[in-house]
Amino acid sequence: MACPLPAFTAKFCPPPELPARAAALPRPLVFTNGCFDLLHRGHVTYLAQARALGAALIVALNTDGSVRRLGKGADRPLNPLEDRMAVLAALASVDLVTWFDEDTPLARILEVRPDVLVKGGDWAVEAIVGATEVRSAGGIVHSIPFEFERSTTALIARIRETDARHQ
Repeated sequence: MACPLPAFTAKFCPPPELPARAAALPRPLVFTNGCFDLLHRGHVTYLAQARALGAALIVALNTDGSVRRLGKGADRPLNPLEDRMAVLAALASVDLVTWFDEDTPLARILEVRPDVLVKGGDWAVEAIVGATEVRSAGGIVHSIPFEFERSTTALIARIRETDARHQ
């Protein structure tokens, strides 16, 4: 007997369904995006803080091709989109998980029309993609300072360094 899919898979939202599903979420609606390759303490803290800025949180993930174009390394992402979506959807702070294949999430932001747009502390508010559009519609844009200095890239480098020493 096959087990049913976990309930969190209902949070997966293909881009064509995003406008309607976002409209059904409670407001204020918060939007963020990123790779979220190897989920770590910095990520989950950031997502919880982002969610606290509104009544619902949408996370848009870079597709695998979009991650590769960011220049993070030829072997990135380590986890494929479907796996990254599942891990994020399992978090209580996340209401919907969608994706974008473009270099920026602007199309998803325009479809969602969030009340609050957020990125991590490494982004100046003025540099956040969609900031102008969200503000012109009366929304707020936040750059959330890092509580925990963590980095997937640094973690991968540390793993490789440890591996090289033990060979």
